[in-house]
Amino acid sequence: MPETTTYPLPARRRTMAPLRRLIWIQEPHFLGWGCSECAWEFRPSGPPMGNSLQEMKDHYLRLRDEESAAHVCADHPRAKKPRLQIADGALRRRVA
Repeated sequence: MPETTTYPLPARRRTMAPLRRLIWIQEPHFLGWGCSECAWEFRPSGPPMGNSLQEMKDHYLRLRDEESAAHVCADHPRAKKPRLQIADGALRRRVA
């Protein structure tokens, strides 16, 4: 009787969260850094700290990076954008 080959079941792959990155946001209500995957925006809590311009810049960047790494995208969902639908020649809004 010929020997049958058995193949192991594929290992369950871990699902990874999408890679998020810092993006520059320019909108009427906000100008600054934010997350590429959610609505989180970096808003410093006070004026820059440091004795020189370089120290202020380093502190700002460190604070931005720490807050970005610590935020949870699920806590900052993006608002759904209304979809535009054209029906009977009139422009109507439909929330998706």
